[in-house]
Amino acid sequence: MLTGDETKNRRLLLLAIFLLSLNLRPAVAAIGSLAAPILGTTPIGSLGLGLLTTIPVFLIGLGAIYVRQIRAVLGERRDVAVGGLIIAASCLLRYWFDGAAGLILTASGAGIGIAIIRALTSSFAKRNYRAGIGRVIGVYSTGIVVGGAVAAGVAAHLASRLGWQGTLAAWSLPALSATVVWLLASRDARSEGGIDMVASVSASHSPHLWSNLRCWSLMIFFGVGTGAFMLAMAWIPPFYLGLQQPAERAGLLLSILTVVEAATALGVAAFVHHLPDRRGPLTFSLITVATGFAVLTMSPIALAIPAMVMLGMGIGILFPLSIIVAIDHIDDPTIAGNFTAIVQGGGYILASFVPLIAGGFHDVFADLTHVWTLMAIGSIVMIAVAARFSPDSYVRFRNALHLRPAPRAARRELERMRA
Repeated sequence: MLTGDETKNRRLLLLAIFLLSLNLRPAVAAIGSLAAPILGTTPIGSLGLGLLTTIPVFLIGLGAIYVRQIRAVLGERRDVAVGGLIIAASCLLRYWFDGAAGLILTASGAGIGIAIIRALTSSFAKRNYRAGIGRVIGVYSTGIVVGGAVAAGVAAHLASRLGWQGTLAAWSLPALSATVVWLLASRDARSEGGIDMVASVSASHSPHLWSNLRCWSLMIFFGVGTGAFMLAMAWIPPFYLGLQQPAERAGLLLSILTVVEAATALGVAAFVHHLPDRRGPLTFSLITVATGFAVLTMSPIALAIPAMVMLGMGIGILFPLSIIVAIDHIDDPTIAGNFTAIVQGGGYILASFVPLIAGGFHDVFADLTHVWTLMAIGSIVMIAVAARFSPDSYVRFRNALHLRPAPRAARRELERMRA
C-alpha cells in the first residue's frame, strides 16, 4: 500500500515521463511542415531535407542496440536528463545555425538526445511502476504521438510569426522544462540495476540471434512499417506544399495521420490478446498502408483525408504488431528483450534511409509519386513475409536456437511485455 507521499511522487514522475515524451518527435516532425521556407532560404536541397529525418532515426536504432552501454555512462536518471538537455540545446541552436551544415549538425544532436531517452525510459518506468507498467507506457507512447502531431500542426502558423528558425528553436523551451521536472521528480526513483527487458543484445545471452534468417526477416519487416511512418512524417507536408496546398493544411494532414495512428495502436493493445495468430491483422494493415499510398498517387487532393486515415490506421496496426510478433518468437523474457532490441534497432536503422531516398527521388523527379508507388509495392510484397509468421514457425525458431521453454513466472512477465 502506497503512502500519500509515494502516490504524489509517482504522479509527478509520470508527469515528467509524459513531458519528456512530448519532446521526442517535434525536432523531426516540424521539419516537413517547414520544408518550403527551409528549401527556399538554404542550399540544403531535398536530399539534405531527408537527411534531417534520417539522422535522428538512425541514431534511435543505434540507441536500441547499445542501450546497456548508454546506461553505463551516467546511469538512467542522469543519462535521461542529459538527453533532454541535448534536445533543448540542439533545438535552440537552430535559431543561429540555420545553414545546411548547421541543420544537419543540430539534427544529429537532437537525434542523440532522443536516442538516449527512448533507450532508457521503458526500463526506468518498468523498474518504478512494475504492475502499472502498461498504463505508464501508454502515457509515454501517447505523449510521443501528441508531441509530433502538435509540432506538425502548428509549425506553419508559428513560422508566420517567428520565422522557421524561431519555430524550430521554440521547441527548446518545452524540452528544457521537461528536463527540470524530470530531475525533480526522479530524485527518489529507482534507477539502474535489474534486468532490462529491452536491453541490447548480449553475446552471452543471445549468441545466435544475429545470424538467424528469421531475425533478419523480422528486422526488414519492422523497417518497412517504420519506414512508412518516417516517410509520411518527413514528406507528406512537402508533397502537399508542392501541390500548392496551404502550409497549415499540409501540417494538419500529418497531424490527422499521427492521431489516427495513435488511436489505432491503442486499439491493438486492447485486443491483440484475442488474436494469437497475428497474420490476419498484419495482412490487413499492409493492404491498408498500400491503399493509402496508392491514393496519394491517384487522387492526393480530393482524397487527402481518407489517405491519411488509411495510412494512420495501417501504420498504427503494423508498428506495434511488428514488435509483438518479435516477442512472440521467444518465451524467455530476457532473450525476448535482446531479440526485440535487435529487431527494433536494425529496423530503425533500415527505416532511417527511406526519407533520404525519398529526398533523392524528389531532387531527380521534382515529385514524390514514384516514392508512394514503391512504398505501396513494398507493402504488398511484405504480405508474403507476414504469411510466414505462423505460431508454428515460432516453435521451429525456438527449437533452432535450442531454447528451453521458459518458467511460468517468466512467461507471465512476457505477457506483460506484449501488453
